[in-house]
Order: sequence, then C-alpha cells, then structure tokens
Amino acid sequence: GKSLSLICGALSWLRDFEEKQQQEEARVLALGDGGPAGKEQRAPAEPGRPERQGPAGEPDWVTAFVQKKEERDMVDRLKEEQIRRKKREDRLEKIRHNVQLKYAAKRKRSEEDETKRLLQLSKEVLSEGAGVDALEKLDHNEEELILAEYESDEEKKVVSGLEDDDDDLEEEHVTKIYYCSRTHSQLSQFVHEVQKSPFGKDTRLVSLGSRQNLCVNEEVRRLGALQLINDRCMEMQKNKQEKKSDEEMEGKKRRVSRAVCPFYSYEQMQFLRDEVLVEVKDIEQLVALGRETKACPYYGSRYAIPAAQLVVLPYQMLLHEPTRSAAGIKLKDQIVIIDEAHNLIDTITCIHSAEVSGSQLCCAHSQLLQYMERYRKRLKAKNLMYIKQIMYLLERFVAMLGGNVNQNPSCQAISQTGTVLKSINDFLFQSQIDNINLFKVQRYCEKSLISRKLFGFVERYGGPATAVKTNKENQKLAGLQNFLLTLQQGSDKEGDPPVEAENDQLRTASPLMQIEGFLSALTNANQDGRVILNRQGTVGQSSLKFLLLNPAVHFAKVVEECRAVIIAGGTMQPVADFREQLLSGAGVDPARVVEFSCGHVIPPENILPIILCSGPANQQLEFTYQTRDLPHMMDETGRILCNLCNVVPGGVVCFFPSYEYEKQVYAHWEKTGLLTRLATKKKIFQEPKKANQVEQVLVEYAKCIKRCSQAGGQMTGALLLSVVGGKMSEGINFSDDLGRCVIMVGMPYPNIKSPELQEKMTWLDKTMPRAAGQAPSRELIENLCMKAVNQSIGRAIRHQKDFASILLLDHRYARPAIFNKLPQWIRERTQVKPAFGSAFAELRKVRTCILGTA
Repeated sequence: GKSLSLICGALSWLRDFEEKQQQEEARVLALGDGGPAGKEQRAPAEPGRPERQGPAGEPDWVTAFVQKKEERDMVDRLKEEQIRRKKREDRLEKIRHNVQLKYAAKRKRSEEDETKRLLQLSKEVLSEGAGVDALEKLDHNEEELILAEYESDEEKKVVSGLEDDDDDLEEEHVTKIYYCSRTHSQLSQFVHEVQKSPFGKDTRLVSLGSRQNLCVNEEVRRLGALQLINDRCMEMQKNKQEKKSDEEMEGKKRRVSRAVCPFYSYEQMQFLRDEVLVEVKDIEQLVALGRETKACPYYGSRYAIPAAQLVVLPYQMLLHEPTRSAAGIKLKDQIVIIDEAHNLIDTITCIHSAEVSGSQLCCAHSQLLQYMERYRKRLKAKNLMYIKQIMYLLERFVAMLGGNVNQNPSCQAISQTGTVLKSINDFLFQSQIDNINLFKVQRYCEKSLISRKLFGFVERYGGPATAVKTNKENQKLAGLQNFLLTLQQGSDKEGDPPVEAENDQLRTASPLMQIEGFLSALTNANQDGRVILNRQGTVGQSSLKFLLLNPAVHFAKVVEECRAVIIAGGTMQPVADFREQLLSGAGVDPARVVEFSCGHVIPPENILPIILCSGPANQQLEFTYQTRDLPHMMDETGRILCNLCNVVPGGVVCFFPSYEYEKQVYAHWEKTGLLTRLATKKKIFQEPKKANQVEQVLVEYAKCIKRCSQAGGQMTGALLLSVVGGKMSEGINFSDDLGRCVIMVGMPYPNIKSPELQEKMTWLDKTMPRAAGQAPSRELIENLCMKAVNQSIGRAIRHQKDFASILLLDHRYARPAIFNKLPQWIRERTQVKPAFGSAFAELRKVRTCILGTA
C-alpha cells in the first residue's frame, strides 16, 4: 500500500505539473509570436531634459532592449524544447506501434555481426607471422598490464569515452522523480507496482543498477566481484578509444589489439534507450532486452535518464556523489523519494567509511614493488612517480600500525594492542603524509586503472589460489608468490567463519582496490570524520578504519539541489535523528520540513501489542547486560514461550538482541529440558548466520506451519528464533500464519563500549542541541535501539486482513521516553501488563476469537 500511495501521489503531481508547464509555454509562445520584438520605437527625449533612468541607473530604452532580448531568448529556447519533445514523442510512438521497425533493427544487427566476424577473420589471417613491437619479449596478454601514459588535469582535460562518440548526448533533463530503495529486489517490487498502476502504460520509467546487475558480457560477469567488473568494463571502453585512434594512424605500426566490449555500441544503446522509454521494464527485463539487442543495459539505461519521468535506482547510486555524477544523474529542481529510509543515516555513513587491514597494506605494497620492477623500463616517469607515492603511503600506514611493510604481517607481533582514534589531520601529520596531495593520488588511481592492472598482474603470475611456477620468465616474481601464499596461510585460522568468495578474491588478489576507498575517505574535512587504528595481535590482524561522523555533509547537496525530498518508510519512528543529524545538519530551514504519519489499514482488534513487565514466576523482566545471562532470567523467558506456544496457532517469531545471546539461551534450554517441552507444540528453527541458507530455513518454516494447520494434532506450528539486525529482521514478510505472534526479548541496545559509537556520541554532544533535557548521545542510543525494535516487530501484519499479537519482554518499554518511540499505530493499541496472568488472559481471548471465526 505504501509503494502504491507514493507512486500515485507523485506521478499525479508530475502529470499536473507537466500540463501546467505546457500551458505556460503555449502562453509565452503566443505572446512572442503576436508582437515581434524590436518594432517599438524609443520615444525621443525632450530637449533640455535628461533621459529617464531605469532601476540600475540605465536609460529606459536600454532596460527595455535587455528585457526584450531575454524574452526572445526564452521564446527561442521554448521552441527548441518543443521541437525536441515532439521528435522524441514521435520516435517513441513509432517504436511502440511499428513492430516492423523492431525486426528491421534486429536484422541490421545480425548483418553487422556477420560483417564484423568476417573482418576479424581477415585481420587474423593478415597478421599471422607478424612480430610484436616491444622493448621486451612480452606476449599478447601481458601488453594489457602496462599502464598507459598518464597526464594530470593541469596538463590535459580528461574527456570521457562516451562524450567522444557523440555531442548530442547532452539532452536536456525533463522534470522527473528519482525513486530510491535499499535493494534491487525492493526496486523490482516497486516497478511491478508501477506496471499494475493506472500510470503503467504512459510513464517513461528507467531502472538503474550496478554493472554487477546489468552487465551482459559473460566474460566480464565471470569476474564476480563488483570492483573487478567495474575496472574491466572501464578498461574495455578505454581500449575501444585507443583502437579508434590506432586505426586512424595509417602507415604506423599498430599496437597489440586489446579486448573491446561488443555490447558497447552507441547505435545499439540508442535503440535500447528508446525501447526502455516505450515500456516500463524492471532490471531482469532490461537485461533480457540488452542480450536480445546486443546492447549494454548499463549504459543504455543511462542514455534514457534525461527523457525519463521516473528513475528507479539503489540508495548508493544517489547518495554517493561520484557515482551520481558518473551515472549522469542531475538533481537540480527534481523530486527525490527515498523509500525504506529507516537506515538512511547508517547507509550514508557506511558508503563514505572504509577499512583496510595490515595484511592488505603489506600485500599491496609487495604487489606494486614487483609490478614496478617488472615493467620499470616500459613505464613513463609520471606513472613511476605516482606508484612510488602510493608505496610510500602504504609504508607509512603500516608504520602507524606498528609494523614494517617489508616483513610478513602475520609474523609481526604488536607490542601495544588496543584501539586509538585520531582526527584526520592528526593521522596525516603523525604518519608523515601531510605533504602528499591525496586528491591527485585518488584521481590517478581512478584514471589509470592501476588496481585493475595490478589484479591482472597477480592473476598472471600466481596468487594464493594459483600453483607457483618458477621458470626463467617469472623466477624473480617467486618472492611475491611466496609472500601471497604466506598471507593466505596466516589468515586461515581454525574456527574462523568462512569468508565470502567475492571478498576473499578481492582481499588476496587486489587489495589496492580496497585501499583506494580508504585514500578517498581521507579527503573528507577534518571535523567530519575520525581514523581508527585498531591494533590487534599481529600487523596482519590490525586495521585502519575511516569513520564518517557527519552524514549531513554528504546529504546536503541532495537537499540543496532538489525541488523536494521525500524520506519515507513503514517503520520510520523515531524521526528526531533524521531531523537533527540529516536535515538540520545539512542546513535545511525547519520551515521546509513537513512531517506526515498515518495509521495502519487494519482494524484495532486485529493487533494485540503487550509490554510484559514480569514472567509466570513473577520475575521482573529486565534484560540488561548484567542480568540477561543469569539462569533464572533464561528460565523465565523459556516459560513465557512455552505458555505462548500452547495458545498461539501457526508461526511464532522470537527476536533476541544478538546471535551470541540466542546461542547461549538455546544451549541453556537444551540443558534444562525446556527445549524438549517447546518442541512438543512447535518445531524449532534457528536463523542461520550465512545469507545463502536463509531462504532454505524460511521455506522449511513455512512448509511446517502449513502441514500442521492441515493435519491438526498436538503440533500446532513452528517457532523461529531470530536476531535483531539479522537476516530476518528486515525485508522478510511474516504474514498470516507465518507470524501470528512476534516476541522481542529485551531491548537491543548497541554496544556502548564500541570506540566508533563512543566517538559518535562525543561528536553529537559537541555539535547537536539537547532535546527535552536529554543529551544527544543518550537520544542516539535509544533511537538506535527502538529503530531496530520497530523494524523487527514490523515483520508481522502485512496486509489489511492480517492479525497478530506483539510481546515486548522488558518493563523498560513502558518508560515514556521509550514508549513514545514506538510507531503510532502500535502505540495507540499497546497494553502494559505488570503480571503475566493478565497478559496470558488477553492472548487466550484472541485465540478464542480466531477459533470462533474459523
């Protein structure tokens, strides 16, 4: 319902706005055509009297001339816009109704493919036997590893490959709505809602995504990791530009041919752009269209942005300015809707924070050293200068952790362990890198694609997962290979959870990619972030982390440029931190902020929220860090669940504050026999830590509930033990029988001893005003806790006819400061029960009503 409300409201406004805009254009054009400017004659000044002066001290006739010129320019601009709009509409209408045009384009593509294939065969025949022009004996593939000549911004204005293709790409952006959400699945859901809505047939919608989601080149997709895909794509574009310039140089010997992407065709991407604008498509449909048309969906969808009325994209693409600029997103006077925005502050903080380990720093240094030695004679002076600068930075970073970059990080013990926080300036001075221009280094890394070249180099000469060959050609690289092997062996400890393949591949093969993010983070203003030095047992286990403290500095440009920003979500309470940390911090006038909240569609009798202050044995429920581990507290929690499982049909979802506490309670119940008692009524499921196992657990959980409801008998459903902030506390719908009761054990306060959280609290107390006599740091802790609670209990009640009970097990929920942070539709119906007996009686009433209805 929320998504549909946002769609219909926003698109209705956009349709009305476009109509008014066109009426205003027609009025201005009519005035412009009716009285040609320039015919008016200036009345001569009376003899002896000075000419009348305009407001700027200029004569009237000058002011009138300037005004007329501005009007003429505006009329000309409006005429051009009308012509452009008419052309676009005619083109899209032709594609919409002329099926023959599609087939003609498809046939033309097939003919072009065949021509290219034959041309390539001819080139291969001609090039047979030709020698490779090189300073050293480098084979065909190794040529791709050499860094191209680099010229900085002062020497040459860098022009992107796309702009070389055509100057007409700078199409004017129409007024549009940018709709953002957290995940691609949420965006796909939204697109399907648009397709079903009354606006589905005549809305120009484009879905944006990462290369990982949109790339159709199988060779590139196989790389897996997002950073590797990005770099390979950029390199293939660069190769295309070099190939063009090589072909223009007649009579000169061409360089070794390099791989170019067959899908990066301007003509085909223009065709894909029009197809996207004609009919609403989600990411999957866009990828299928890209494969069919042999056009890149990633760039083709970007071409569609200027003419689109609705652009659907993930958070990160809008909130990260470099990504926004690269995608061609212009926010000036546009509307932005950020849905599922309950974790917006955390998202902005995470996007602009970065962490690198001592192992990664040492590994990157060794890789760069070996790369430089291998290709020193072929690298230009500027490349060598920047590589040496990067190596110096890595050297100093490792020194700050208390290590030496030339020694194995796994063997270097740290004498003084612990966590130290420093301001950016202090870190730069103490690491002796304040004389290096990090902006230039960052720009070099971005433009030279050095991390991609380094990855290719390591791939070629053996990384941790590759067998080491020590023939004459790569004998001098044996040190690098052995070093990488020791890094891998040092990091594989017993009992450690297996690392995801993508992260492992990046960490071992191309640590420089991770380090680039850290260098970029160090360019933030001194007051907006901190550098955390986390010194553990060895240099390899230690890390440097940049923590962003002020998310408003990156959100400011969004709110400054946009006509309107809508921050929406189903569980946005409490909203104070959005107002203070994001909007006030970004300099938004409080008068501009409008807050709107509405109730739920369900009738009051369909939900029973209870704050339970004590259990069946009259034990007060207060799950603090000091008391929650006590055996009698875990026993009391078990007794509550046993009683509830006796009366609640279907599924019961119980949320614990952490994986460790859930594991501890489960083991205690197993030991006391309470788990066996629970299992007589409900089959027990536990939330897995691994993301790839979540789907399987949910399927089994749902099957069990369905089987029990059909078979009857003693077993009445299933109990799912979940974790706040885990895989099942967000984005999962426990509707109908999947969630007839949601239980929250204790209050999931964040770890107050965390150095990052302590620094954030200190920063808030210094920069934010006190609210209602409470310190901003205390407000932050309570808000983080209640956001997590609201998100978890919001998993139940998913539609108008749904019903469920919600139990909050901790007397502290009844405190006004906490109680008022519950969502309004839950707060209005919540009952505070001091004793378990009265709460149990209410739950039995609900069960009786359900059975009566059935």
